[in-house]
Amino acid sequence: MTDLLVAHGDRQREGGPGRPVVDVAVGVLLQADGQFLLTSRPDGKVYAGYWEFPGGKLEAGETVEQALRRELQEELGITIGEAAVWKTQMVDYPHALVRLHFCKVWQWQGDLQMREGQSHAWQALPVQVVPVLPGTVPVLTWLAQERQFDRATHKD
Repeated sequence: MTDLLVAHGDRQREGGPGRPVVDVAVGVLLQADGQFLLTSRPDGKVYAGYWEFPGGKLEAGETVEQALRRELQEELGITIGEAAVWKTQMVDYPHALVRLHFCKVWQWQGDLQMREGQSHAWQALPVQVVPVLPGTVPVLTWLAQERQFDRATHKD
């Protein structure tokens, strides 16, 4: 079971204690140099302007990989290669209880097209874009931990 991250705990939760969990497929697109893609949430969406890893909700009957393929095609105009769940994180946002399924993506085809009017930025640690969506923060920590491990075990 994953830990629950409570975002903005001082705010009222919509839907009460029995609200459903929303499953979301999220792509951590990684370049060979270790940079990763962050996109901004478009105007009109909750947390507009916040930076996140791209992705979206699973539709009925979809696997995480199927949802991620569809979402990245719809939002970014790319076709991804293999994508398997890397980490899962529950996040209790004021507007929704979400289960984020993070998938590392190393291969894709097509040029990035910001089809929802969002911005994008290739980032390294520490990220230079703000504000970052609360559900994105654990991924940055996991990447930092992996990279520290890599530095500790590999000689330059």
